[in-house]
Amino acid sequence: MISLRQLRALVAVADELHFRRAAARIHVSQPALSGQIKDLEERLGVQLLERTRSQVLLTAVGKDVVERARIVLRDVEELVESAGHAQRKFTGTIRIGSLPTVGPYLLPPIIPEIHGKYPALKLYVRDGLQDPLLAGLRAGQFDALIVPIPVKDADFRVEPLFQERLEVAMADDHPLAGRKSLERGDLRGYDVLVLEPGHRLRDQVVQICTESQATALTDYEGTSLDAIRQMVAAGMGLAFLPSLYVRSEVRPGAGVAVRPIRKRAPSRTVAMVWRRNTARQDELMEIAGIIQAWLRRHVGAEVQALSGPR
Repeated sequence: MISLRQLRALVAVADELHFRRAAARIHVSQPALSGQIKDLEERLGVQLLERTRSQVLLTAVGKDVVERARIVLRDVEELVESAGHAQRKFTGTIRIGSLPTVGPYLLPPIIPEIHGKYPALKLYVRDGLQDPLLAGLRAGQFDALIVPIPVKDADFRVEPLFQERLEVAMADDHPLAGRKSLERGDLRGYDVLVLEPGHRLRDQVVQICTESQATALTDYEGTSLDAIRQMVAAGMGLAFLPSLYVRSEVRPGAGVAVRPIRKRAPSRTVAMVWRRNTARQDELMEIAGIIQAWLRRHVGAEVQALSGPR
């Protein structure tokens, strides 16, 4: 039979691509690690790794086995967690991944509220791009994500949190700054700043530019919303900024004006996403409810709190 020890050894080598570091990671000797990999290859009847004096590489079948091994180890870990959390919920650490265009402008005022209600629960939050975050959730590196939807994966539960408008930002002296609101047609012919590739918001803004006959400035891509805002203030172009970001970071007198679009206002829906078979289902539902309740109490019409699974 294949053992969990063998699968852990394989995943450690796949992550480190180095036998000594992999052995140290799972606290075994290097000969013991090599023996576990050899036994696994013999039981499967395939070569999983290519070894040379200078490097370790996964074979094609090895890559497939590693991904399957990650799922097995994740499910075993969740089985153990399920038994442990049955009697002691809201303890330990919940690992949450979020986008850099969402988490920093949503979570800071909410985390103290969660801590006040559940002081024995720790929240670990890490920002990242959507595709790597989803891969991390599948692999068990995160317990939940806060990301825009759609998220198409039958193994995930999606709990919508809020819908927020994307508002048009411009320099204070821009010709459109004198208006209280805009139509999509008003953007025709103007340059629009976008984030660098990998951001879901970038893809959405590029699509809006196409529909509005504006020009997405892909030669001057921003690394963050703050960088975009600074370029807007310098008169380099317009930008679409999420309402929570505007509420948190755009201050009067900073050289940036923000205007809504009246009809067919662009928006995005942000959800909390987790694996359907996670042991922390009830805790994650409670955290989602706290976020939705906070938004209803503290945020205006530009951000609409949502509820109900999708």
